[in-house]
Amino acid sequence: MNKPIRRIALVAMVMFAALLVQVTQIIVFQQGSLNANAQNRRVRDEQFGAQRGAIVAGKTVLATSQPTSGGQFAYVRSYSDGELYAPITGFNSYDRGSSGLERAYGPELAGTADSLFVRRLVDTITGRKPVGATVETTIDPKAQQAAAKALGNRTGGVVALDAQTGAVLAMVSHPSYDPTPLSGTDIGAAGKAYESLLADPAKPLVNRASNEIYPPGSTFKLVTAAAALESGMQPSTEIDTPSALTLPGTRTKLPNETQCGDGKQTLDRALQLSCNTSYANVGIQLGGAALRTQADKFGWGYQLSDVGGVAAQFPQNPDPAQTALSAIGQFDVASNPLHMAMVSAGIANDGKVMRPYIVSTVRAADLTPVKTTQASQLSQAMSAANAQKLQGMMVNVVERGTGTNAQISGLTVGGKTGTAQTTKDRPPYAWFTSFAENNNRKIAVAVFVESANIPRSEIGGNVVAAPIAKSVMQALM
Repeated sequence: MNKPIRRIALVAMVMFAALLVQVTQIIVFQQGSLNANAQNRRVRDEQFGAQRGAIVAGKTVLATSQPTSGGQFAYVRSYSDGELYAPITGFNSYDRGSSGLERAYGPELAGTADSLFVRRLVDTITGRKPVGATVETTIDPKAQQAAAKALGNRTGGVVALDAQTGAVLAMVSHPSYDPTPLSGTDIGAAGKAYESLLADPAKPLVNRASNEIYPPGSTFKLVTAAAALESGMQPSTEIDTPSALTLPGTRTKLPNETQCGDGKQTLDRALQLSCNTSYANVGIQLGGAALRTQADKFGWGYQLSDVGGVAAQFPQNPDPAQTALSAIGQFDVASNPLHMAMVSAGIANDGKVMRPYIVSTVRAADLTPVKTTQASQLSQAMSAANAQKLQGMMVNVVERGTGTNAQISGLTVGGKTGTAQTTKDRPPYAWFTSFAENNNRKIAVAVFVESANIPRSEIGGNVVAAPIAKSVMQALM
């Protein structure tokens, strides 16, 4: 072989080697990013039209893929009782992305997750079309329906937890939306449906149960009470309770919204009556750092990633006046039904706060479990002894305090009402967070009503929110 031919052969070998290296790099290292690229319409078309796995709650199917009658996509996503379960399932849109479990468990539902590699390999060998995994949730359909019915047309959110495991038993937000039009194969119509919801001033796309935060009002007094008990106070400890408290360093007077007298109240009785000046004084005595630490122990910084939850907030380095307001759930304190349910659940569970979860099992198409959620403890918010004292204080709120509308015959029910002032041009928020116990089962329910559609003077946690919590507890217990 002469020298020119050898040179050409060598160049060809080098080019083939370079090509092999480049192809290997694309397949092994860049495949994921290229598949995820928004401009890669071929992959997006294939994944959007694939047979995604179902999302279920017990025997109730929340979301599934149905075969189309033809066209570009073989399957289309459909949602049974879409508005009821939208805060949980979310939607799966071609050009608007996805939300809720459709987003959090997108690879599993599409069958592309690493945990389903063997299943995909078998499908490739046998020539079968891949089918996504089924996502089994912890939602109790009866509790979900009871929460939605009790909330009605009022704007707000409801969360119910198994206090002993952290399983989310109900998550309702109103107003809601139907995910089916957003997930349709008519891309133009789906886009218009999304834009219409996005422009709606009622914000139906917002999950008020876990994705937004609001002033929790007097429900936060449970966190302040927990900090007080952990500091050595007792339910019988007497607290200065003037009819109005001048906030430290200011001329601003903080009044009581209920009849608390003008003297002293015990920590227990002040919680029953929801005395602002009592718990503001407790907050001043303990200090902002102690309140922040206690809130963090109840999971204040926790985010329920499955459905896009956000963390609750407590102000950084509040001064004494700000601390007084924070102790009663005002100033820059912000929470949502999920976090307030975690507070009640932690108290009911003898101080142990469990990590909330909404997916119990992910199963491959052959029903083999590929992922199972185990109950796990997030924190020890307070000692068991002090938690039991606070349980008794919450029971007193329901039996002889501001939460009497949550009483249920045959059940031990504890709770705390809240009425959070917002701005002068809008009504206050109504809250109720609670627990119920029966036959060694403990559940927690938190209710937030943003707009009750009743006169401002009639809005209160006991009137508006407590009956909703009661309906959910009855459905579960």
